[in-house]
Amino acid sequence: MTIRTPAARPENPRFSSGPCAKPPTFSLDTLADAPLGRSHRAAIGKAKLKEAIETTREILGIPDDYKIGIVPASDTGAMEMAMWSMLGERPVEMLAWESFGAGWVSDVVKQLKLDATVRTADYGQIVDLAEVDFDRDVVFTWNGTTSGVRLPDGNQIPVDRQGLTISDATSAAFAMDLPWDRLDVTTFSWQKVLGGEAAHGMLILSPRAVARLESYTPNWPLPKIFRLTKGGKLINGIFEGATINTPSMLAVEDYLQALKWAKSVGGLKGMIARADANCAVLETFCAQNDWINFLAEDPATRSNTSVCLKFSDPRITDGAGFAKAVAKRLETQGVAYDIGAYRDAPAGLRIWCGGTVEEADLQALMPWLTWAFEAEIESQTATA
Repeated sequence: MTIRTPAARPENPRFSSGPCAKPPTFSLDTLADAPLGRSHRAAIGKAKLKEAIETTREILGIPDDYKIGIVPASDTGAMEMAMWSMLGERPVEMLAWESFGAGWVSDVVKQLKLDATVRTADYGQIVDLAEVDFDRDVVFTWNGTTSGVRLPDGNQIPVDRQGLTISDATSAAFAMDLPWDRLDVTTFSWQKVLGGEAAHGMLILSPRAVARLESYTPNWPLPKIFRLTKGGKLINGIFEGATINTPSMLAVEDYLQALKWAKSVGGLKGMIARADANCAVLETFCAQNDWINFLAEDPATRSNTSVCLKFSDPRITDGAGFAKAVAKRLETQGVAYDIGAYRDAPAGLRIWCGGTVEEADLQALMPWLTWAFEAEIESQTATA
């Protein structure tokens, strides 16, 4: 069989789920205003950091009485700071439906050694939120980056809960509508939906989370990098641009440019619309081809950013090997980079559909998916 090679190619083949594609308007020239070689504590550095915080608040619609801090070690650092500083005051429920959620479970159970209630779901599914006791502290990922499964909304989180909700929203912020009145601690990293540079995390605290920090001291020692209070009071400087450790002002400038771009495409509503349109390209493709499908079983919980796909052709005998071979073919052709499934996830592909990806590039990629699939099926048949 002759397999026709598609004529069109994506202009940008970067579909990685992190670090993600830069905004379409990105250029190194846009970073010329970065105050390199200057202290982040100088007036210009403080102003840049404060701008990053307040523009984040503006675009995401974060309430004025919520604190926003720039912290080290990406989303992981932000989550660890929150868990190590706040958990232990009351019973804890840990929810996991993918790799990173499982990682938070491990940290709480094995490192903090808390007797937590753990609720898990297989890849492609989500836990039953109706069973969760929100009078306990509850830790969860809003969007499972490695499973493509997300919360459909926050309706099952009560506003009048007694416990804190701690949500890893790194693949959700700027692509999904986060209900701030139902979230006490929210974290994300710059390198996800906005395509920023790695190593910096964002920590967003509700007034209830601040009250916990100022009234509770955990039984374990806290490294300096995790300390958010001093003398029983919140260190407000962290949430005004006085970061715990030295930030990269080049990365800060890059984040500011990404925020500026996000505003230019309609802010949060525009970013959500772009991600939804991108995901719709894959929805149409899967509906037209019975050999590929979403890993997420329920469309209501299907991610619009980290879209995970699985092959469902009965001729495939080695799922992992087949998926890796397809991803390799696409990379070799220069049409899609880094789209293999996460190492702990079921075999398949993971294609980033966040707002920095252009819909036209995904449209151009679809015929290449068919080409790579057919080429690998033919190769497998020839060697059988």
